[in-house]
Amino acid sequence: MKELEYPFDPALIMRRRRAIKKALLEDGSSRIKKRIAVLAGSTADDVVSVMELFLLDSGIEPEFYISDYNRFYEDAVFGSPELDAFRPEIVYIHTNWRNLAYMPQSPAETAERAEELLEAQRDYFRQIWTGIVQRYGCPVVQNNFDYPPYRRAGSFEGWSAAGTGAFTDRMNVFVSEYARHNNGFYVNDISFLSAAVGLRQWNDPEAWHLYKNAVSRAAVPELAFSVSNIIRSVYGRNKKVIALDLDNTLWGGVIGDDGQEGIELGQETAAGQAFQEVQDFLGGYRKMGVLLTVCSKNEEENALLGLNHPESRLRPDDFAAIKANWLPKDENISQTAQELGLLTESFVFADDNPAECEIVREQLPGTAVVNAETPDILMDRLTFGGWFEVTSLTEDDLKRNEQYAANAKRLSQKKRFESYGDYLLSLEMTAEIDSFQPVQLSRITQLVNKSNQFNLTTKRLTPAQTEQLGKSPEHIAICGRLSDKFGDSGIVSVVCGRIEGKSLHIELWLMSCRVLKRDMEYAMLDELVRRCRERGISELVGYYYRTAKNAMVSELYGSFGFERVSLSDSGDSVWRLDINGYKNKNHVIKIKEYSYGQE
Repeated sequence: MKELEYPFDPALIMRRRRAIKKALLEDGSSRIKKRIAVLAGSTADDVVSVMELFLLDSGIEPEFYISDYNRFYEDAVFGSPELDAFRPEIVYIHTNWRNLAYMPQSPAETAERAEELLEAQRDYFRQIWTGIVQRYGCPVVQNNFDYPPYRRAGSFEGWSAAGTGAFTDRMNVFVSEYARHNNGFYVNDISFLSAAVGLRQWNDPEAWHLYKNAVSRAAVPELAFSVSNIIRSVYGRNKKVIALDLDNTLWGGVIGDDGQEGIELGQETAAGQAFQEVQDFLGGYRKMGVLLTVCSKNEEENALLGLNHPESRLRPDDFAAIKANWLPKDENISQTAQELGLLTESFVFADDNPAECEIVREQLPGTAVVNAETPDILMDRLTFGGWFEVTSLTEDDLKRNEQYAANAKRLSQKKRFESYGDYLLSLEMTAEIDSFQPVQLSRITQLVNKSNQFNLTTKRLTPAQTEQLGKSPEHIAICGRLSDKFGDSGIVSVVCGRIEGKSLHIELWLMSCRVLKRDMEYAMLDELVRRCRERGISELVGYYYRTAKNAMVSELYGSFGFERVSLSDSGDSVWRLDINGYKNKNHVIKIKEYSYGQE
């Protein structure tokens, strides 16, 4: 919804939030439902009501539990019948500087006393976090701390042992370190957010004293948006690709008119410095696994000339796809999405031309659009747009650009073969299929939460749930890694089933779309059947739950030889397979046994 796209109007959102919610609920979108507990050290009703809008807009329908005022510690550590019955799937702890109860009251406190207070404050929050995990086993989102808007001793407060600024900084370091060492614990950075908004605009003393609102009414949408971005990322709702215009977006000027020597890029001019800075900024996205593509109305020869400019920080090889032609840009984005095996909803499109932006926005409603009038505006929109919020960075994320480049080589090789089977054999594929290993849990959880197309049940998991499934004697849980002569695609498939007598009920079956049509699903099925036979299981029961995005796998079980036993009006179906007499279906992928050092 346009009203909720950054940069949004906070006052408009606060004024029209009921109408916006009504429109979102009536738009016919398919959404996943999540139970979110908000344990707050201040009044949280406004924050929750606006957070709901952003979550609905991102495909998540939330149900909220809100603790009583300032009862966040008691609910977390001791629980409550209401919260226990709610069974939260994620907990957001809405605290700020006013909840630092042990903060020194004066910079005149001794260093020893300040250290005692700091450790007491740390222990207070440790109890909260461990209490939530032990009682509910779900992800936790914790605000770090904004600075108090008042101080007694000027800059001394920022560096003295007992200064309020120094105490806040040390608590924020503690929160960050805790997050780095505890999976499923995420930090909402209100220290940065309050600085971006401005402390005077962030705080509203009257709203605090009258209503116990920790932030001003104007800052509520900024805070709610930030929290919703983290929750969206936890459940795999972030973007994957930045599609970039070239002229006056990655460099100044028009390459076709000005030539390589005439565009502004580099240290000689202020504009050239700004465009070089934005290229450096975008290159950082690439290094963290976001795909960059070109979508430019240009001659390809000219586009490559610009990207090979001596001062260009981005080179042709940095882009997963380059579309430089005179076709409509929405068509180029759609074609790029198809080539990458992604949906257009995975894209953010950036262009300095507002007319091109409007066309893409109208033709591809799920694609985020940035009117990049200047390099600074592009960096601002990417910073605050929330599309690439990261809650984990796995090895596969960091290799994603290499993996898509390898896919391009595979597509090129495919054209040389008349037989698709010969093409698959030519890839020299090797799969490693085994039980969940501790080192893989983060990637497995990420894949489960981000896969939408090749995903039969679209069930989502927390890191703790993934770990529990891997250890459960009542389940068979396997993951598969695929590599070939062009490179390692990483962990690309997850299958998990619940054992009931002689039957295995398949609760998860999903695969990354970047390895579609390479027979990895057959390799996974063969291994699943093998493990079932070892456990005395004679029947597989498969479930397909229809969503707006997974129609491609509606008949997957049928292609495996399962018999469909039921089909609902909504399109959901149940399938069965007697594995007695089952013969392996994979004939093109070599299976590497004991791939994780197991005997």
